[in-house]
Amino acid sequence: MKILIVGNLGMLGADLMEAAASRHEVAGVDRQELDITDISQCMAFLNRLRPDAVINAAALTQVDYCESHWEEALLVNGQGPGNLAQAAASTGALLVHYSTDYVFDGLKMDAYTEEDQPNPCSAYGRSKLRGEELIRSLWRDHLIVRTAWLFGRNGTNFLRTILHAATNGQPLRVVNDQRGSPTYSKDLAAYTMGMIEGGCRGTYHLTNAGSCSWYELALCAVEWVGLRQVKVTPVSTSEFPRPAPRPANSVLANARLAAEGFAPMRPWREAAREYVRTLRNPAGGQTGEGC
Repeated sequence: MKILIVGNLGMLGADLMEAAASRHEVAGVDRQELDITDISQCMAFLNRLRPDAVINAAALTQVDYCESHWEEALLVNGQGPGNLAQAAASTGALLVHYSTDYVFDGLKMDAYTEEDQPNPCSAYGRSKLRGEELIRSLWRDHLIVRTAWLFGRNGTNFLRTILHAATNGQPLRVVNDQRGSPTYSKDLAAYTMGMIEGGCRGTYHLTNAGSCSWYELALCAVEWVGLRQVKVTPVSTSEFPRPAPRPANSVLANARLAAEGFAPMRPWREAAREYVRTLRNPAGGQTGEGC
């Protein structure tokens, strides 16, 4: 299969390149080469390359930035995927697209399933939902994967930020009333390939198994690198105001995959511990075995 990965230099895109290359012919493109907000560029690029599948890992993901730049967010996260859907339809390619837990308002007590009605509470969430809607309306051969709380080797993420601050001896104040499922981009990329090869179509939720709060995740991270002396204080969302509202409950039930007989991804603790061990150990010793 010939696969085009859009946004190949990003955190998820880089892992997708690696996961796809082991079994398929893969090409990658980033925004310097393809502006997904330009429909003519999308049409010309896909008609020239003629891939069997297009995986869109390109997005504007800075949630607070999107809140004050909502028009740009709608263009990149909404119209951009719509443009790719039109281009994929013109060539007959499968379109794989990543969406987010932020399409939900976080008010549900239980984990969100694919059947729950989206109701985003931020400009970022609204822009990502718009991308989903355009894809569904423009091209039937699509796979939309909603995921959450990503961390990985490339780019900024919560775990990297927390460990950098902890290494510098800074006391940490971390939100304890938002819950989600931390997800390793390497695992997400590998599982996505299995979904493509398995013929998955439509909308799915996909995260590492289990859930926690940001505070619990921070506690595990500092313990794993032997920095137990660093003070980690739980705080409420109201004590840590941000421009964009965050859903209190971001846990996604991988219900459709389970119903179709797919095995769950490994637990988030196992995945996050492995990721932390790939970073330079700031304590200079062995990583802890707790959590």
